[in-house]
Amino acid sequence: MKLRPHDLARRLADRAETVCCDYLSNGRRQGNYWLVGDVRNMPSRSMFVRLKDTAKGTAGKWTDAATGEHGDLLDVIRESRGLVDFKDVVEEARRFLSVPHPVFGLMRTPAGRRPEVVVGSPEAARRLFAMSQPIQETVAEAYLRERGTSDLRETGSLRFHPRCYYRPDEHSPTEIWPAMIAAVTDLDDSVKGVHRTWLDPDRQTKAPIETPRRAMGELLGNAVRFGET
Repeated sequence: MKLRPHDLARRLADRAETVCCDYLSNGRRQGNYWLVGDVRNMPSRSMFVRLKDTAKGTAGKWTDAATGEHGDLLDVIRESRGLVDFKDVVEEARRFLSVPHPVFGLMRTPAGRRPEVVVGSPEAARRLFAMSQPIQETVAEAYLRERGTSDLRETGSLRFHPRCYYRPDEHSPTEIWPAMIAAVTDLDDSVKGVHRTWLDPDRQTKAPIETPRRAMGELLGNAVRFGET
C-alpha cells in the first residue's frame, strides 16, 4: 500500500479534533474550530484549526492569525513534536493513525507546507533553533546553573526544546528528551548549525543516553558565540 503525504493529511483531517486534542492539548474546541496559541501548542487563541469541511475550507487546515503561518495537520505534528526530518513526521502520523508501514515513492510537498530539508543540513538546524524557546525558567537554565554558570544575560545563542527527538541509531525507536539547543553561527551571525544537548528533566544533568550531545549543520569555521561581539 502506497501512501503519499496528501493521503496521510486527509486521514488526519478525518480525525481532526482527535489530532488537536493530542498534539494541541493547550487549546480547546469552539464551534467548528480548535483554538490554540500556535502550531507549537502554546496556550492562547491566535491559531485556529478547521475541524470539519465547510464552504470556507477543508478540515485539518489551520491558520495562525498572529503570524500568517498556515498548513495542515502534518505541519501540526511536525512543529508540536519538534521534528526536523520529514520521514519522522510521516512515521509519527502513521503511528497515530495505526497505518501499516507504507512504501513511499516520490513525495511532493503539499500546498501550504514548508519544503522538505536535508537531514542535518544548515536549514534543518535553523528550523530546530527557530522552533525552540528562550532558556529562562527551563531545564536548560537549571542545567547551566548546576554547572556554575550564573550570569545568563548574554545567552541568546542558547535555546530550549522541551521535546527534542533522539534516535540512538537508524534501527532504534525514537526517544523524546528535553534539550538545550546552541546556535552555531558564522561571523555574520547567520545560523549554520546547532549543538543539541539532551537533558535529564529531573536531575539537572545530561540525559542518560549514549550520546547526549550531537551537532548538525555546517560547523567548520563557525562557533557558538556568547556575550557581546
